[in-house]
Amino acid sequence: MAAERQQFREGLRLRAAERSARGEASSVIARDLRVSVRSVQGWRQMWDEGGPRALRSQGPASLPRLSEKQFAQLEAELAKAPAAHGWEDQRWTLARIKTVIGRRFHLAYTVQGARRLLVRNGWSCQAPA
Repeated sequence: MAAERQQFREGLRLRAAERSARGEASSVIARDLRVSVRSVQGWRQMWDEGGPRALRSQGPASLPRLSEKQFAQLEAELAKAPAAHGWEDQRWTLARIKTVIGRRFHLAYTVQGARRLLVRNGWSCQAPA
């Protein structure tokens, strides 16, 4: 699925740059493709400087910051239950997991970043009964 999204984005950039090279207005291209005018202008500049290859994806903007070994350590910490980390009830929330990551590994994650980390490693959200 990620590869499909990457191909879609590359195709979008190529279409925008090609249309811009033919002289179409950036505002029209942006409206048609549902992107910002700045994106169209940036893609055109990349096209001018490096051709179609310059518009290829460079891969993910960042790699997961926790290694597999660190994620295993995080799972061990989560297995201890929230009380072991100072919370009175027994619910793990994303905000609490983010805090544990910060305390244990000295890394700053956002709540959504913590969610993505967990989902990427096979975890899912659970609602208490």
